[in-house]
Amino acid sequence: MLHNFVLTAFYRFASSGSCLEIGLRTPNFPAQAPGLRESASAKAVEARHEAWKARLPKRENDLWDALTALDGGAQASLFAHCASFAVNAVYEPANRYNQARVSAHGVRTRLDRADVLARAVGLDMVQAGWKPSVDNYLGRVTKPRILEAVREAKGESSAQLIDHLKKADMAKEAERLLDGSGWLPEPLRLVDPDAAPVGQEGEAGRLPEFLADDEDQENASDDDPHSSTRLNEIKERDGTAVPQ
Repeated sequence: MLHNFVLTAFYRFASSGSCLEIGLRTPNFPAQAPGLRESASAKAVEARHEAWKARLPKRENDLWDALTALDGGAQASLFAHCASFAVNAVYEPANRYNQARVSAHGVRTRLDRADVLARAVGLDMVQAGWKPSVDNYLGRVTKPRILEAVREAKGESSAQLIDHLKKADMAKEAERLLDGSGWLPEPLRLVDPDAAPVGQEGEAGRLPEFLADDEDQENASDDDPHSSTRLNEIKERDGTAVPQ
């Protein structure tokens, strides 16, 4: 399996040439926040990939012998690195716009299992360097959600300071107010495993409200009529085990 994974991750034309029909499928972002490729986590993944690439043989025919020469720890680390590219923790709405590609139950199950993985690797998006900005969150959600973020992080009085502003100005001021607060939107929070389950026993819990509902055009920005309540974010990869 390691040989198969490495072929897929490092050898461009070799992914279909394995006798083991187990492969890596890397999820794609429906939309990607500005600066994600330059984030600390993305750079760490890239640096780790380049370091492994330098250790692997140029010819795929030499790969098996190279892998068997590695000790168990190195093999496990390489396996985890390759497997990380297949982790899917993308939030996406299950509604009429995605042409029945996903179901609410399927997305909820995926996210629940992603939370298990995030806890296993000790993922902390604040320590990873993420903070809310106009580009990555505040400019992409409705005014009520901007106010909700400020209210959660700084209290009602701070939310009242900006509740009269237009969308663009509100998002800019909210970015200033939230700076250094450690506030995270729901998709990036690490779920408490001891919290009471939302769904019935044996069933996945409900999706967050902003994913389960239809588009709320009435609350959309008065500056941007095409703004959406949806946020497509991923819990960034952490390279300690099988990363996010």
